[in-house]
Amino acid sequence: MSISDRSKKAMEDLGLTGYEIRVYISLLESGAMAASSISKQSGVPYSKIYEVLNSLEEKGWLESDSSRPQQFFPRSPSTALEAMRMRSENNFRDSQAAIVNELMPMYTKSGIKERPEIWVVRGIYNIASKVGEIVQNCQQELLVALPGVAEGIAKQMQPVLRTLHERGVRISVLASDETNPDVVKAISRVADVRLKKVMFGGGVIGDGKHVVILLGESIGERGMVEPIAIWADHAALAGFAKDYFQYLWDDAKARKKP
Repeated sequence: MSISDRSKKAMEDLGLTGYEIRVYISLLESGAMAASSISKQSGVPYSKIYEVLNSLEEKGWLESDSSRPQQFFPRSPSTALEAMRMRSENNFRDSQAAIVNELMPMYTKSGIKERPEIWVVRGIYNIASKVGEIVQNCQQELLVALPGVAEGIAKQMQPVLRTLHERGVRISVLASDETNPDVVKAISRVADVRLKKVMFGGGVIGDGKHVVILLGESIGERGMVEPIAIWADHAALAGFAKDYFQYLWDDAKARKKP
């Protein structure tokens, strides 16, 4: 009996070794066996077989009796997985209690502040970098509000948007009707696009979790006018931004197909 690479990888991710997987599959195929038979069928060296069997029994994947020669029985996969889950949860709770009880007083005493959830980002390249992070890490849904001043960012985003589209990510772009028609046309190939006359800002929301909000322009340190934005992974702020995007989206007009 052979199993798919996906199942094998899943078992390895749960902590089973290659020998353990081979032994368990052999037991599923043939039922109860003695150690010598398991060694022959699985290909696991006899010098290693009891170590592997004891490990599998400890992990909850098999049982044994007291007969001579001793017989080993596979437990059902669902039973074994449930036992592993419960053991993992218990271990996590024990570790959590130990870590929190000892380290939290140290953290509190130090006066260290946690990383802020909201950052101010200045300059087209810094903003484009943060937007790129959100776009590249997006897995399900990308919402983009694109004012005219962000046209430069839009051009840089196009190759990544194509990649997301090919991965099946849903992309919605709300663009200013002042945006270059060629840019809008290019984006329309990979996203659902709507146009709006008046836009007082813009931004990007990835999977409803991470957001960049364009605030407009300000005078930088060198006296130059530069765009300014905020980046956040604050769940409430991202949720508010998504609700507002939907409001603007419902009020906008769909782009006419050429």
